[in-house]
Amino acid sequence: MIGGARRVGAAVVRYGVAGRWTVGYLVVLLAVHAWMGLVDPSAFVAWASTNVVNLETHPLGALVASALIVNGPLLDAGTLITLWLGIGGALWWVEARRGPARAAAVFLGGHVGGTLLTLPVILAAVRAGRYPEDIRSTVDVGISYGAQAALAAVVVALPGWARVPWVVFVYGWPLLDAEWTGPLPDFTTVGHEIAATIGFVLAATLLRPRPPGGSTPRR
Repeated sequence: MIGGARRVGAAVVRYGVAGRWTVGYLVVLLAVHAWMGLVDPSAFVAWASTNVVNLETHPLGALVASALIVNGPLLDAGTLITLWLGIGGALWWVEARRGPARAAAVFLGGHVGGTLLTLPVILAAVRAGRYPEDIRSTVDVGISYGAQAALAAVVVALPGWARVPWVVFVYGWPLLDAEWTGPLPDFTTVGHEIAATIGFVLAATLLRPRPPGGSTPRR
């Protein structure tokens, strides 16, 4: 019993040391989530929402604040994928194997890139009548775009046989509860697919496996 507890404790320490920035981010996310359970967070969530109106008035504040919010119960299916698998697993792996700077690039690529690249889709869909006009001020917060990019990025850690199923999973899970207007899904599904694409692009460039010996051979 004592030996098992020591092994668990040692594993937790190794996890924290290998991905200290990711672990710190998890602590902040859980602390903010706990705080939001004790107060009425509606005003904060409305201000943090990365919707069209907020991105026009306070884009930086909305993007930062939104990245502090876990949107939903800690153990529901979406949170299990985004917070625990995406941040606690995938983003941790990127930091542990490629360093905190590249982990930050992956998360911010998904969070910021997914948000901003979805914006013209929303505006075009509103003009075309596919989305309602009030979607410009709808609530849209959370870590899921950044987590989605991290999930995509860890494809480089998988054996060859597992990569295609992983790609199918990463692109496929947001579609399970998507709401469709003709051929166009809801904008959060669009954002998740864009964030996944960003993550796969970073996997093929920024996170591609290092050559043997850690550097390119000289002539």
